[in-house]
Amino acid sequence: MRLSDATLRLLPAAVAASSYDRSAVRPGIVHLGVGGFHRAHQAVFTDDCLRAGARDWGITAASLRSTATRDALAPQDGLYTLALRENDHQALRVVGAIGRILVAPEDPLALIAAMAEPAVRIVSLTITEKGYGAHVASGDLNLSDAGIQHDLMNPENPQSALGLIAAALRRRRAAGVPPFTLLSCDNLAGNGHVLGRVLGQFASSLDAGFGRFVADTVACPSCMVDRIVPATTDADRAMIAGHLGLQDAWPVMAEPFFQWVIEDRFPSGRPEWERSGVEFTADVAPHEAMKLRLLNGAHTSIAAFGRVAGFATVAEAMANPVVRSFVQAYWRQVGPTIAPGIDAEAYARRLVVRFDNAALNHKCAQIATDTSLKVPQRIVAPLRDLRAAGRPADLPIFALAVWVRSCLGRDEAGRDLVLADPPLQAWAARPDLQAAPEAVARAFCGLGAVFGDLGPSLVPALTAALASIREHGVLAAANLHLNRT
Repeated sequence: MRLSDATLRLLPAAVAASSYDRSAVRPGIVHLGVGGFHRAHQAVFTDDCLRAGARDWGITAASLRSTATRDALAPQDGLYTLALRENDHQALRVVGAIGRILVAPEDPLALIAAMAEPAVRIVSLTITEKGYGAHVASGDLNLSDAGIQHDLMNPENPQSALGLIAAALRRRRAAGVPPFTLLSCDNLAGNGHVLGRVLGQFASSLDAGFGRFVADTVACPSCMVDRIVPATTDADRAMIAGHLGLQDAWPVMAEPFFQWVIEDRFPSGRPEWERSGVEFTADVAPHEAMKLRLLNGAHTSIAAFGRVAGFATVAEAMANPVVRSFVQAYWRQVGPTIAPGIDAEAYARRLVVRFDNAALNHKCAQIATDTSLKVPQRIVAPLRDLRAAGRPADLPIFALAVWVRSCLGRDEAGRDLVLADPPLQAWAARPDLQAAPEAVARAFCGLGAVFGDLGPSLVPALTAALASIREHGVLAAANLHLNRT
């Protein structure tokens, strides 16, 4: 049998099930991007509020592309299992915060109508960096983006997240309904500011008066989200079915650790997420920088090492003494770029434990998607700050060299490397393994969207690192570099 409202009573006592009356819950949140991270993070803490008695904060979730999550969870009434794993320990709960699941390409008007409902007071997003239609370097709206172009020409039948949000806001404005709060939960520096900026520019491109309305009335608080959520596998599904005695088509796996720091700016109200340990603050930026530069920067570096040297998972890569030493030295070098008052050393110590968690099976290939959109804020931003402060910055440069090497077609065993990075895939001049290290360095440093104006100054150091990697192999080159510094 399948997990559903009707079969909840059959769950074993060891599985924490939703005990509230889900039929009494009204949607107060529409979430765009109903992937694994949302279902292991924001939906869980909203479920805590519903378990505590709240009834007006249910979630209507939407996919902006695929039907897969809807098709998996609709027969389960939106229910799914969350498995928190840490080495040999596992805890299971069934999460019931998500009710209806929409698929925007099938019926964009249904999603617009859901966001326009007066009871909806928050629209949250996990749509990845590329979903915002923004130039990575400037943060401005990318008017050459195909989805943005379509929506500016067809505002009543939008495709992009910005177009859908704008259509819902126009509908609420016409009906005299206050705007919802927009809560970006993506790994973007100043995610609320980025969202507010591009949405305002999009709205102004449609109509100057509407642009002013968005700028003056729509709150876009920033937040920092932190929980490692690997992709679900068929083995995970089989394991969950064995524990539940029921089939769950799309459970989610995650580590027990989480952090969610939110700028407390919700004019129309919000759930009491603090009951779950969520932190509200006036300034998210230091927490955001810590996570992006330490966790995400290290993840991007580890994924590159893994792709080149053949490590499948983060834990496997961290078990290699060279990778481990490199990551810890990287944290020590980048740590001073984190604002005072944030304990970067304690956070890094905890990251070692999290990265060593073999039960997560966190694939390097999963982390290595869309990396050219992530490198600017994860590695280039702290590199820029270190240079401006006159501090050593050789380890971020070496990390960039490992990433560049991972984009050149084959790993060190000669196996083809799939490049899941559309901007680089579309780059006609992308060099390969046959190109000289200096030519590779100059080509990559010429990518303004990645390096900005820093690129030309990085060519000599990046060339040297790439030459060492070619001569010695990535692990031996990293070890030599560490021994010299």
